[in-house]
Amino acid sequence: MSPHPITARSTVGEWLDHPVGGPALGELLAAAGKDAAALQPARALPLERLVELGGGLVPQEMVTDLVRRANGGVLPEESEAPTTGWRERIVPGRFDGRTVVVTGAASGIGRATASRVAREGGRVIAVDLTEEGLRALVAELDAFDVEAVAADITDPEAVARIVAVAGDRVDGLANVAGVTDDVTPLHEVSDAVWRRNFSVNVDGTFLLSRAVLPLMLAAGRGSIVNVASEAALRGSAAGVAYTASKHAVVGITKSSAYMYGPSGIRVNAVAPGPTLTAMRPVVASELGRARVETGSAIRPPVAEPAQLAGPIAFLLSDDAADVSGVIMPVDGGWSAA
Repeated sequence: MSPHPITARSTVGEWLDHPVGGPALGELLAAAGKDAAALQPARALPLERLVELGGGLVPQEMVTDLVRRANGGVLPEESEAPTTGWRERIVPGRFDGRTVVVTGAASGIGRATASRVAREGGRVIAVDLTEEGLRALVAELDAFDVEAVAADITDPEAVARIVAVAGDRVDGLANVAGVTDDVTPLHEVSDAVWRRNFSVNVDGTFLLSRAVLPLMLAAGRGSIVNVASEAALRGSAAGVAYTASKHAVVGITKSSAYMYGPSGIRVNAVAPGPTLTAMRPVVASELGRARVETGSAIRPPVAEPAQLAGPIAFLLSDDAADVSGVIMPVDGGWSAA
């Protein structure tokens, strides 16, 4: 038995390297026809996240059994686990008195960003199509100032309603909402996939940014953070529709940063790498699948949405007072390769 108990909150990497937990996890993988290499992208995630990530392949009871086996038949208290890996660090009061609109707030990076800004003192206008997810977010953050708006950011009338809820000031906007494509190359992409990606990823970002900018101009300050993607930096991460749409987001970001800099408005973007969200492509092209897999051979471990929320909150805040026009890779170094 290890000097430190290993638990469901220990990382997958810690499990794979553990003298008892590693072989036990290996047996589980072998039963599913896989080996340890299948979990390399998830090394930095807590083991318990495999319940969500596995889509039913790794039920909670299986994780509980693994923890018991790795600890000599005993389930240790989670507080006994070593405090390794990434931990969120809240900056109290960073958004005091600020109103921030966050799209895609019902899940994934958007939810994590809305939560981060609210817990750092901001008033959050949480926007998403999914009312159930928004209700869950508001309930989770009932001690904080969060207003939910169920709205389609591709609809100009819905965008006007978002701005009306925000009121006469918007200090920050995080354009997080997005969709992915089906990894089709140019000769195979359908009109529907192309239009859907540009409608949400580009038109949604354009419409809401255009709507809040007059408020920021009147105030003489503001910060917009767009979520681009690793696919905005390279051609090997997705199909043509998603890749082109995220390159367009970079163009919006750079043009706006230049245009509005003298007006006190900063515009930046983050370019996430692999992140544990519900946005997973259904691959419709064998050519696309083969080429993306080749290009992703050095893909870094999957990140938690909260790890993306940190850089987004930084760029929204006055901590980034002299940062504008930046496309910040948040990808574990993938873009450096």
